[in-house]
Amino acid sequence: MPHAPISPAATRPTPTTASPASAAPLTLEERLTLVNTTMTARLDEAAVAYEVNTSHIPTGSLALADVITHPLDTGPPAPPVLYPTPVAALLQRAHHRLLTGGWCKDALADEDGAHCMLGAIRIQARGDRGLEASAATVLLDAIHRQFGDAAATVPSFNDAHRSGRVPMRMLTHAADLANTHGL
Repeated sequence: MPHAPISPAATRPTPTTASPASAAPLTLEERLTLVNTTMTARLDEAAVAYEVNTSHIPTGSLALADVITHPLDTGPPAPPVLYPTPVAALLQRAHHRLLTGGWCKDALADEDGAHCMLGAIRIQARGDRGLEASAATVLLDAIHRQFGDAAATVPSFNDAHRSGRVPMRMLTHAADLANTHGL
């Protein structure tokens, strides 16, 4: 494309003749096409330069077994053991169980695998009925300290809520209480 000389006379058209510099400005689509073409050329040049600059680096074959060294889906990590006493540790594990597995009401466990407060304690006690009973007793005591005697049992307190937020918070309070009493 020939370029018009840049001078004041060239930029001002005369009344009788139109100069080549007075062509219509580019539309948005035309400008975008021009920029796209320019950027494509620059990216192609950069790709060639990268290939030239890295051609001396030796590469070997890569075995997939060297890359994947552990299972991909490990699930949520277990919580750190914060409490040295067995009842407090059980209540903490029950809280973590509800946090990761889900909370439910009106049943110890539902079809999706979610548990109520007592169901989580029972699962985490792993058959130790004495430990389970101690944890339920401490949990009911924590509930009474926080909410009074409105709830007669742990299941009735659990079922009185629409979400697991308050029941899970009570498990944390009960774990703190059990740890304070050395249980």
